Amino acid sequence: MALGAQDVQVLGLVVREGFRPIAAGILVGMAGSAAVSRLLAATLFGLSSMDAVSFAGVSVLLGFVALLATWLPARRAICVDPMVALRYE
Repeated sequence: MALGAQDVQVLGLVVREGFRPIAAGILVGMAGSAAVSRLLAATLFGLSSMDAVSFAGVSVLLGFVALLATWLPARRAICVDPMVALRYE
């Protein structure tokens, strides 16, 4: 922002950079849960061990929470005056 970037550009950059590990974590988590679900099949009552709705629901929920955890601090950071931030150091 001190070099002329707009608020939307900075917010987009931070959220895009935060989305990469979120997406990787969701993919690894889904693969791991698919592998472990066979072992936990006996404890799942009324669900199949590969229930797509459960996998998608949990992935969307956790992805939303992670994106919110990325967006909120970025939103606070763009409210700081760049000159105040540069003079702090």
